[in-house]
Amino acid sequence: MTEVYDEQNELHRFRAGSGVFRDDHTGLFARVGEAWRDMAQSTRRLIDENPSESRLLFFVLMSDLMFFLSWSIKTVANPDSIVAAALPKDVALLLVGALLLRTTSVYIFATVVGALLRVLGGRGSFKDTRSGIFWGSFVAAPFGLMAAFLAIGMSALEPYVPLFRNETVALAPLWLGLLPFVWFVSAGAAEAHGFKRVFPLFAGLSLLCVVGLVWAMYLRANGVI
Repeated sequence: MTEVYDEQNELHRFRAGSGVFRDDHTGLFARVGEAWRDMAQSTRRLIDENPSESRLLFFVLMSDLMFFLSWSIKTVANPDSIVAAALPKDVALLLVGALLLRTTSVYIFATVVGALLRVLGGRGSFKDTRSGIFWGSFVAAPFGLMAAFLAIGMSALEPYVPLFRNETVALAPLWLGLLPFVWFVSAGAAEAHGFKRVFPLFAGLSLLCVVGLVWAMYLRANGVI
């Protein structure tokens, strides 16, 4: 193990195995807080550590579980609300979808985004892209839980605020919970490929989310989903 002192950032860095590590903010919660403050630096730190695939998969699976909780807690808290009526009735099916389909989707998403950024001049590898996107999905997951609790508060006010009985309004907190996910994933992917600006990627992914949301609402209005 070789230890190096980074005078510019006043940090102790050391090599262990095939990665470069730091001895500050080593706890998971501390690193999540670090990512909320500076996602680019946090992503670069993770990439420098050359994380194993199992470690990256852990980030995805944990974000899957928090995704499942954010969408199911609403049904448990208030099963008579308009949001509960819009969610799947089979909680087990929702869990399987979160763990399998969402995990697969995140891998596909990372592949597509990585290929697109490479075409646009990005320098990151596929593993770098996965590191940025998987870490971004993990650090954004708590915001999904916050959105779920906000939806719970709105459902409690449904008898007093008629507007909250509207399905689009009632589901808005859950959809808005996607914004932190898009932001952190964009910041992670941008850093992985050496881009200094996050906004172009964030704007593009946000636009895709809006298009997907409108399409989903159209399919639901026509009884397809």
